[in-house]
Amino acid sequence: MSRLFPLAGLLRLRRLQQDQAALDLAEANARVAASEARRGRARSALNSIGNSPQTVAALNAMAAARSSSRSMLAELDAVGRNHQETLDSAQSVFNAARAESIALEKLHERHAAAVLASDLHAEQTVLDEIAGARWHRNRNRTAPTEEQETP
Repeated sequence: MSRLFPLAGLLRLRRLQQDQAALDLAEANARVAASEARRGRARSALNSIGNSPQTVAALNAMAAARSSSRSMLAELDAVGRNHQETLDSAQSVFNAARAESIALEKLHERHAAAVLASDLHAEQTVLDEIAGARWHRNRNRTAPTEEQETP
């Protein structure tokens, strides 16, 4: 049996792909979190606008600010949905890369176990041969010869 795992290069490639997918997933998570933070700040800004204008100009300014804030929130919601779709896609890619990596890792583990079993079998064979040779050597030393048996 080959001592080296025949698919070692492919396993390294799959692990690199999994690492890249994990990096992409982390970036997507960061973008979603940043988008949610911006959306939260925009909502806070919208809620902080006063509710009792004193003049018509203040009323017009408040209406413009609210309209602008709602428009900005709508844009942030759209960006957030895009980021969420990217996150979902990155999660799917990572899951697929992980599944491919796991399959090869299991094959690698089986190969390592087979190599270990082969090594242990070879070692046991050598030990059996040594013990057999010693047994025969000891048997020949202690076996009575025909001259010793006759009185």
